[in-house]
Amino acid sequence: MTDALLPNGIKDSGGDSSYFKKGCNPFAQTGRSKLQNKRASVNQQIIKQMRMRAGAENLLKATSNNKVKEMVLLELSYVNSNLQLLMGQLEGLNSSVEVYQNTQETANIPLIALGLKETKDIDFSTLFKDFILEHYSEDGNSFEDEIADLMDLRQACRTPSRDEAGVELLAKYFSHLPLMESRFFSPSRQTGIFFTWYDSFTGVPLCQQNLSLEKASVLFNMAALYSQIGTRSDRQTIAGLEEAISSFQKSSGILNHLKETHTHTPSYDMSPAMLSMLIRMMLAQAQECLFEKTALPGIRNQFYSLMKMAQEAAKVSEIYDQLHQSMIQTPIKDNVPFFWSTMSQVKTNHYRSMAHYFAASALLDHQLSLSDDEDQQEKTLSQVYDRLPEGRSPLDILKRKDERERIGKAHIRRAILGHEEALRIFGLCHHLNKLEALQEILKASHQRSLNKCSENEDEEEFTDYTEAPDIISKTEHKAEMEVPATTKGPLSVFSAKQRWTAPRTIHLCPEDRDLGFTLKGETPVQVVSLDPFCRAAADGLKESDYIVAVGDTDCKWMGVSDVMRLLKDVDEERLDIQVISIMDSNPPMPTKSATFCGNLPKTYSMICLAYDDDDKNPKSRKVTKKPSFLSWGLKNRLKSASTLSLPTADHSGALPWNKPCPTFPSSSTYNNDGALY
Repeated sequence: MTDALLPNGIKDSGGDSSYFKKGCNPFAQTGRSKLQNKRASVNQQIIKQMRMRAGAENLLKATSNNKVKEMVLLELSYVNSNLQLLMGQLEGLNSSVEVYQNTQETANIPLIALGLKETKDIDFSTLFKDFILEHYSEDGNSFEDEIADLMDLRQACRTPSRDEAGVELLAKYFSHLPLMESRFFSPSRQTGIFFTWYDSFTGVPLCQQNLSLEKASVLFNMAALYSQIGTRSDRQTIAGLEEAISSFQKSSGILNHLKETHTHTPSYDMSPAMLSMLIRMMLAQAQECLFEKTALPGIRNQFYSLMKMAQEAAKVSEIYDQLHQSMIQTPIKDNVPFFWSTMSQVKTNHYRSMAHYFAASALLDHQLSLSDDEDQQEKTLSQVYDRLPEGRSPLDILKRKDERERIGKAHIRRAILGHEEALRIFGLCHHLNKLEALQEILKASHQRSLNKCSENEDEEEFTDYTEAPDIISKTEHKAEMEVPATTKGPLSVFSAKQRWTAPRTIHLCPEDRDLGFTLKGETPVQVVSLDPFCRAAADGLKESDYIVAVGDTDCKWMGVSDVMRLLKDVDEERLDIQVISIMDSNPPMPTKSATFCGNLPKTYSMICLAYDDDDKNPKSRKVTKKPSFLSWGLKNRLKSASTLSLPTADHSGALPWNKPCPTFPSSSTYNNDGALY
């Protein structure tokens, strides 16, 4: 019984000897805790108003007295008004990004973090004890400490710390849920335990008796916590940017894992459309951090470097534009914070303008000389533009000074217009107006483009209305979804859904310090690249086997580095390891799942979606005879279904990244020998 609560092999990495880690102090007066407490308070007020509205609607249906109906309708109008105000407060909490930013960082554009979903306390003790006594015929009181530890773990998950320890805490509780489900949640009876979680966008509570909602909500909070870690990272250092990139990629990976594994969770914030938008947002912010990482050491004052950064900035703008388009779609736009969609629109225009500024700098400040590689510059320019103005070719623009200046000035005009549009959109959202650092960055970018335009302006020249061509987006480092190992782990192997062989003992006798195989994976470790002629293979080791023990040490929960440390002893003497192999297993009969469509829950059986190879070809489909009475007792066999100094806001007077140069130098502050911006 205790293995349902205390899986073998896990050890607390904390300093104390307790198995379970604790969360943050819920009464700590930090900005993030205050924000989360306000969220919990608003959720409680929303559920109170919803109960009042439900009661009023029921009374309206039941009564026939016109005077009572008038009073109920008046009360309903007050309740609906209160709900609208509470929804606005919740949107304001989702728009409060400043509390999640790095406390020492005022020189970067703010990023958006997800808030944690709120839940209610649950008392497992009485129901679990009764189930243990009834189902397992054991005294439930003997497991009182284990059940209390489990309840403490869940309570700690409500206030995780904003670091890897907090993620590990959530992952530890998430790893217990399948064990709880297999031990205490029978498909033939209800346990009486209700899991209640609040929607992070609407505040509407959702209650279920199974663990599907609990699993999905914990995964959502893991993704939200990673997003908060990413926004808190110090983006003025390479290490901080790498932490932010990794955090946002992991957040998107967890959200994608949630979308694929919990497709019918009846909660608005975990609907497929909303999760797709959140994945886009996390990847967009990761791409923005990748751009900042490229610009942080400085951008060389060279034609190729400037054109490369123009395409990198265009890529960030393109991703934010796609994000904005997904935010204004019908299933999402009603409840997504206006601050989010406005911020994505501001960044779309800001980074597009930066791309045109870089292209203008490359064309206006670098003329083609005899020492330049003409073919290389022509190739670079042809890859930057999708189309050119009629009658012009890349070589004409490079060789002819007037054409080069004409296209460069067109780029700087588009940059100015884009910055003005970003500032206009910035003024439309009162939540954005609170971000003074963002406003200063936008103004600095606009002023930089105006300075570049004035430097190349000729009073005697006629006004040219040549339109600058669009810049093709391109990046050398694309943000990708990354699923952290905490969502995989040994439970993906050692679960009730998998079948594996009995442990086999393999005798290791290395030849010239070579074991004949390599290892991969997080936990558990898997054998790969096995030499079929080594002694381990002759002793029965197979490709893709999992190592479960090295000598007398259980290593189901160990990573590659820990297992390799244990295998070092094999150099001195013979060592035995134990391995298992995964066996093919028939999929279980699909159970009923709930979905959410049109604000009405629908329940249907997934058996209607079962995949059959025979359905591929209707002509080859055979009519099977109805099984006889004698064959009903047999089990059916189911088939497998299926340095650019970016414009910054600096309140101390010091420049960002500690660079003793102007925020963005003009053509007079550098020469053509490859100086850094």
